[in-house]
Amino acid sequence: MILLPAIDLKDGTAVRLNKGVMSTAKVYSVEPWFIAKHFEEAGSSWLHLVDLNGAFAGEPRNLEQIKKIRQNCDLKIELGGGVRDEDTIKMYLDLGVDRLILGSIALKDPDFVMEMASKYPIVVGIDAIDGKVAVDGWAKVSEIEATQLAKNFAEAGVEAIICTDVSRDGTLSGVNIEFTKDIANASGLPTIASGGLRDIEDIKALKEAGVYGTIVGKAFYEGKLDLKEAFSIAKG
Repeated sequence: MILLPAIDLKDGTAVRLNKGVMSTAKVYSVEPWFIAKHFEEAGSSWLHLVDLNGAFAGEPRNLEQIKKIRQNCDLKIELGGGVRDEDTIKMYLDLGVDRLILGSIALKDPDFVMEMASKYPIVVGIDAIDGKVAVDGWAKVSEIEATQLAKNFAEAGVEAIICTDVSRDGTLSGVNIEFTKDIANASGLPTIASGGLRDIEDIKALKEAGVYGTIVGKAFYEGKLDLKEAFSIAKG
């Protein structure tokens, strides 16, 4: 199982939100690149990076910090938040980002996502509230079931799906393993769990359930999870 430690960027700082609400942002560092370096030293190979301002604006908003992170670590980076067109995808790939996460646009324009996935390394982000797809920084909830959206990308050539149970995100209440398995079964794609990771027991449960990977966020920032131990279990 792969672990992807996360950095969420808001106004140039590394923050964590509660259930995706921007007003709940808690700042953990004004130098996000330093955290990325720590993840690398702890044994990570990936970084999950989100431009929160970009997710709401629909275009990049934390470009300088993203450049600084790329320059200061050798981690593979997947990045989401405000990636809505091909020029933005190409710009980030030119900067050295390894793959892009397409979230809101996956619901609004699935044909575009499929076209991009045929040319570039793309991950689809599916965020759900009560099983329905949430978009635009989780500010809007559609009537589309998350599993149906996942099924639509089964043969699209995307590298993976990241599924977030928004109700658990940032709450340290435990990962929704069943939801993750439902998305994986619907799509047949490598599926990365996101939202609510609590502690080392969650890592063990995810691994036992055969989940492909998980995002590590608040559990690390709040000192609930030892990263080196987590990587040891995930890789073992």
